Amino acid sequence: MLGSLDTSKNTTHHGNKQQLIYQATADILPLAIAVIPWGILCGSLAIKIGLSPIQAQLMSLLVFAGAAQLASLTLMGGAGALSSIFSSTFVISSRHLLYSAVFREHVRQSSFTTRCCTAFFLTDEMFAVTCAYLEKYKSFSHLYAISAGIVFYLVWNAATFIGITAGQFIPNIESLGLEFAIAATFIAIVIPSINSFSVLMSVLASGISVLILSLMNNEHALIIATFIGMATGFFTASKDEEHE
Repeated sequence: MLGSLDTSKNTTHHGNKQQLIYQATADILPLAIAVIPWGILCGSLAIKIGLSPIQAQLMSLLVFAGAAQLASLTLMGGAGALSSIFSSTFVISSRHLLYSAVFREHVRQSSFTTRCCTAFFLTDEMFAVTCAYLEKYKSFSHLYAISAGIVFYLVWNAATFIGITAGQFIPNIESLGLEFAIAATFIAIVIPSINSFSVLMSVLASGISVLILSLMNNEHALIIATFIGMATGFFTASKDEEHE
C-alpha cells in the first residue's frame, strides 16, 4: 500500500523510501511505546464492561481513537445513553478538525487513497512527529506521515490485545494506575512543541484553567480550557518577536 502513495515529491531530498519509513518509525516509536499502558487499559476495560474479545479488538482496529475509546467504554459501562456517547466522543475528537486543517493544503492534491489513509491514521502522536518533520525539512511527506501512523496503529492494537488477554485473567487491572499513560503521553507531545512565548502562555493558561475547572467539577472544563488557551496564544502572539 505504501508504495502506491504520493511520495515522488518528498523522497528526492530526504532519502529513499526505506530511509523515510525507518525515520518515521524511529520518531513515532517512543510515543507509541508510551501509550502501551493506555492500550492495555482500553482492552481490559472493554472486557470488563462485557464486550467480547473480538468486539474489543475490533474497536481498536476500526475506531482507533484512544481517548474517545476510553470515554465511550466508560459511558457504556455506566449504561450511558447513546446520545451521550456520541456527544462525548465528538467533543473529545473535535481536535482532529484542527489537525486536518493544518494538513489540508498538503494533502488536497493527493489521491483519494492517500487522503483516506492520512485521515484514518491521524492521531495526536502522528500529527506531532509529522509537524516536527515538516518544520525541519520545510516539506510534507505523505509516506513519512502514514508510515508513522501505521507503526502507531500496530503498537496500539498490540497493546489492546494484551489488555484483552490480561483483562480475562487479571481482575481490576484498571486499578494499577495505567491511565497515567494518557497524561504522560500528552505531556511528551506538548513540551517539545513549546518553541515560542505565545505557545508557552497558551499551554500554561489551558493547563491551569483545566485544573481549576476540574477541581470545581465543571463538566465542560476541557472545552473551556481549550478556548482559554487558544485565546491566550492569540493575544500573546505579538510578543513572540520580543522574546526571540
